[in-house]
Amino acid sequence: MWRVASRSEFARFALVGGVNTAVHCTAYLALLLLVPYLVAHLVATAVATLCSYLLNCRFTFGVVPNRRSLLLFPLSNLTVIGLSTAVVVVLVGVFGVDSRFAPVAAGLVVVPVTFLLSRAALTGRPRRRERRVDWRGAVGVGAAVAVLGQVPVLVNPSFYFWDDSAAQFLPMWHRLGERLIAGDWPLGLDVDSWMGGNLAAEALFGIWNPVHLLDFLLVVWIGDLAVGAAVVKTQFLVTLGVGTFLLCRGYGATRGIASVLAVALPVSGFVLYFQAATWAGGLMGFAWLPWAWWALRRRRPAFGAWLLCYLCVSAGDPYGVLALGVIFAGLLAETGCDRPRVRRLVLVGVAVAASLPLVFFPVLAASAVGWRSGHELFNIGRLVPGIGDLLTASMPSFVPQILSFGTFRMSVPATYFAWFAVPLLAWLDWRSAGALWRRCRCAVVVAGCYFLLCLGPSNVWLFRWPLRHVAVLHLALAVLLAVALSRGLRTDHFKVRMACSAGSVLLGGYLAFAAWPALAPKHLVSLGVIVLLLAVLVHRKRLVAAVLHLGTVCALALQMAWFPANRDVAVYNFPTSVAELRSRSAEFRGGTLVQIADRDLIPPDDVASRSAWRHLLFGNMHAAAGVASLVSYTGIGHDALHRRLCLSYYGATCPQAYDRLWGGLADRLKATHVVVQRRLREVTEAPAGWRIARRNSDVVVLERESALPWPRGRLSASRGVEVLDDLRHGQRSETVRFGRTGDRAELVFARLAWPGYEATVDGRRVPVEGTEAGLLVVRLPPGLPGGTLALSWSPPGFALHLLLACAGALLAMVLTVVPLSARRQPR
Repeated sequence: MWRVASRSEFARFALVGGVNTAVHCTAYLALLLLVPYLVAHLVATAVATLCSYLLNCRFTFGVVPNRRSLLLFPLSNLTVIGLSTAVVVVLVGVFGVDSRFAPVAAGLVVVPVTFLLSRAALTGRPRRRERRVDWRGAVGVGAAVAVLGQVPVLVNPSFYFWDDSAAQFLPMWHRLGERLIAGDWPLGLDVDSWMGGNLAAEALFGIWNPVHLLDFLLVVWIGDLAVGAAVVKTQFLVTLGVGTFLLCRGYGATRGIASVLAVALPVSGFVLYFQAATWAGGLMGFAWLPWAWWALRRRRPAFGAWLLCYLCVSAGDPYGVLALGVIFAGLLAETGCDRPRVRRLVLVGVAVAASLPLVFFPVLAASAVGWRSGHELFNIGRLVPGIGDLLTASMPSFVPQILSFGTFRMSVPATYFAWFAVPLLAWLDWRSAGALWRRCRCAVVVAGCYFLLCLGPSNVWLFRWPLRHVAVLHLALAVLLAVALSRGLRTDHFKVRMACSAGSVLLGGYLAFAAWPALAPKHLVSLGVIVLLLAVLVHRKRLVAAVLHLGTVCALALQMAWFPANRDVAVYNFPTSVAELRSRSAEFRGGTLVQIADRDLIPPDDVASRSAWRHLLFGNMHAAAGVASLVSYTGIGHDALHRRLCLSYYGATCPQAYDRLWGGLADRLKATHVVVQRRLREVTEAPAGWRIARRNSDVVVLERESALPWPRGRLSASRGVEVLDDLRHGQRSETVRFGRTGDRAELVFARLAWPGYEATVDGRRVPVEGTEAGLLVVRLPPGLPGGTLALSWSPPGFALHLLLACAGALLAMVLTVVPLSARRQPR
């Protein structure tokens, strides 16, 4: 037994851990007799860490102690402390494990991670083939992308606080950050956001992504939503750029050429104008994709590849998951007959797939009550690019004639990739193209698949609007182009190449002119800049990278001057200061706000001046203002409440909603204020129990005259019971003490009946249902005299899905500790 254990590094590490625990306890108890307990703990920890360092160096890994490993070893322990703390929070907060035993269980869980980090810190650098990572170049790319990412803000301060980013993401990020600060986690439900409150089913908020959680806190600390948007999105643009650089370098591209493509992709048309400016969830998922691709190609460690894939999956963007699946397929084709690598890829894929139910199953479960049925397959032509739109990817002024939201063409260069992508095709070394395709088979597979997806139908299940696939197509093309350009530009057959290059440029200029003739001056400027840069490239081949970078900067400057904002999506122009929002909305705190209004009835001048938002707000802006409101932004909706009050995805209503509110629904919603837009519905007299608190040219504000019952919980109506007490415990649970007074007994809560609610009375499970308006109702069965009702919510199948995700992480750890490519030792 000892002989087997002595041959295993992991077994020796576990033995050292036991010895180290004994050293810590002995030192602590001895020092406790002389000094205060805190000093004793700190000194004992230092002694135990030093002891662990020396024993692991000599006994576990057989290496010589040195200054580098002495510095890295304590730093690796900081990561372990953070991970064990997160495990303790999950065990206590989610699974209800006793807080006295949770640290012990957490210690057992993080032992494999501790082993891996300690081995990396003590055994020196990895093997040479695994350490060829150009981190200096990556830092340079990150700095360049960060600087270029501020150009849009200089032109339009609200560039990143636009459309869905303003209405959906930033205000909810702020609310979630405040909940984290208050210790309210996990974040799967926000009852005060009503239709937008099933955060687990919304998925795009990435509540299981640790980077997102830190960004939520950052947005709260900044306090200005536009500034917070710029900071967070710059972070992910940098992440995308650095990941693309590492990926291109991993395929053999030179540092200069890899940096060119890595800087060009984050400021390309769709990434900048749609993902960064509006659809933040898409950017946050896409940014991790090149990192995952890069890590999956490397042989070790498997846990690092799993972690980067998990960051992509847990961002909650289904498009990122689809792209990850295509990349796995491409890598399998690229790996060929290398069976150990194939097995590793398959097992890592299984480990990653184990986390999918945690992130996406709530989306499918909510389809039973929401708008998204999951069976959409049709084509209305919206945001479906054509082949010509994809081929004209090098004209900075090209605005594709693609059906957008209400218009027959777009207002921004959504399909633009890089100014040099098409013109330089004629100067590549096509004789070695066969070797290039074989080396980059994964990129070829991804590019081919996504070229077809870009031309597909407008709606396929969870995937709407094929234009969203353009970003992944450009990523694959960036890899292929980086490798091809790294071989140098060919100048033989100069006249033929010049003619082909000029023809491609002129064709792009003509297609741009044909799509929008009124922009002819801009097209001429674009052609002039491209021709000038190409002339310099052909005659100064040593300056290829510098000239390509210069062209990227020029193209970005021209696009920002010509297209400073994306007018293809909603323009809200919301206020950005959270303090200002809360000052204006102070009167609405303490209850639920119902707003009867329609954004389309607001004059454009009022939106431009922001005067419209003195009395009305849409999307999730009430969340940033600290107000519980039926107005929210949702991608899944709740069909029953929508049909009752005709609530749209961003919170607009119809005139009939005001009349439907009375007759008991306002009481069941626990509404305290009703704001009515006068352009939508005129109110001359308040209903019984309400008064007109304020009237101006835009709105009428109604206020409840008497206090609501059961103010400490969300119970709003009862029948056949006497309620003794109602107490809400955070967002997900509530207890009601009651006594029965009638045969037919029920309790109605100001909560939407999302799948996942459970109710018990003194341990006996009782059914939960939804009213016609979608509110949660508990109907007590006959023979139940009274007691304590315990109401709780969690995403359907949550415990199982969390265990699956943990099992996937454990599998990745095992693959790292026991690599499949290791050969058996001879006897």
